[in-house]
Order: sequence, then structure tokens, then C-alpha cells
Amino acid sequence: MEKKLTWAIVIVVVLVVVGGFYWLWTGEQAKAAKLETFAICIKNSGAEMYGAFWCPHCQNQKAMFNTLFGGAADKLPYIECSTPDANGQLDVCKAKGIKTYPTWKFADGSTNEGEMPLQMLADKTACPLP
Repeated sequence: MEKKLTWAIVIVVVLVVVGGFYWLWTGEQAKAAKLETFAICIKNSGAEMYGAFWCPHCQNQKAMFNTLFGGAADKLPYIECSTPDANGQLDVCKAKGIKTYPTWKFADGSTNEGEMPLQMLADKTACPLP
């Protein structure tokens, strides 16, 4: 009788753990899809994000578009400004007058320097926030 009870407990625990991971995975997949749609909308709005690979604020901004199991940061309208050796700025960013990272430029001609909350990005681009 004790063996049957032990096996029943093991089976229940396994089912709960597997079910929990499945629930987490499906929730994160749905969130990732919404963030990808949001990032694509931002890009299609004409917005541009200027940054540098070594910039922690740029990394934080991109991380807002990532989930546990995927990310949409690669869908953002990101423009790299740093030279590969991190000692200079590329001409494309010099021509746009980029001084700090990240810098967002929007289709209406406005600029925002620094990390932007997703709600502000939604407001500036008229993209629905996921």
C-alpha cells in the first residue's frame, strides 16, 4: 500500500511540475509574440533607436522586448553607432548628431535621449502597447 501511495505522490508532483512549466512557456510565448508585433510596429512607424553595443542603457532598452524564452529586440529599428573597437562613432550617427545612447528619433522629428518606458514608446509611435 505504501508503494502505491508513493507512486501516486510522485505522479502528482511530476504532473504539477510539467503543467507549471507548460503554463509558463505558453504565457511567455504569447508575451513574446505581442512584443514582436510591438517592435515591428515601432519600426514601421519610422522611429529609430541609436545605440552602442557596449552601452548598458541600450542593453536595458532592448531587454524590455525580451522574455524568458525569446525576444523581439532584433525587430527594433536599432542603429549601431559604435566602431567595433568601441573607441569611436560611426558616420551615420555623427551625421544625425547622436551624442548619448540610446537616442530615439521619431517620425514627427522629435528626439528622446535615454531609456524609454514601453508606454512612452507606444505614445510616440501610436503603436498599441501589448
